[in-house]
Amino acid sequence: MKLIVAYIQPEKLSDVKQELYRADVYKMSVTNALGCGQQRGYKESYRGVDMEVNLLKKVRLEIAVNEDFVKPTVDAIVKGARTGEIGDGKILIIDLVECIRIRTGETGGNAIG
Repeated sequence: MKLIVAYIQPEKLSDVKQELYRADVYKMSVTNALGCGQQRGYKESYRGVDMEVNLLKKVRLEIAVNEDFVKPTVDAIVKGARTGEIGDGKILIIDLVECIRIRTGETGGNAIG
C-alpha cells in the first residue's frame, strides 16, 4: 500500500480529477495548501508598498492505493497537471503501513478499496 501525495496548481485540479477517473481512481482527499519552490513567488505593490509573496496557492491531493494502482495513479496526475512550466508541482510516494476502514473494521488493501 502506498500514499500518493501530490501538490498541483489549483487550476489543474479538474484536469487531474478527469485523468484519475479515466484511470479508475475515484477516492482522494483534496485540500488547499500554500507553498513555494523553484518559482520563489512574485512581487506586488499594495498601496504603494512593495511586497514579496513567496507562498503560492497549491492544491494537495492525497490518494491511498494498493501496489498495482501506483503507476496508473502517478501517470494520471502527471498527465493532468503538466504544463511544462515551473510550478507544475510534485508527487510524493510514501509507504503506507496500515489502513483501517472505520465502518467495517477491514484492514490493509481491502480497506483501501
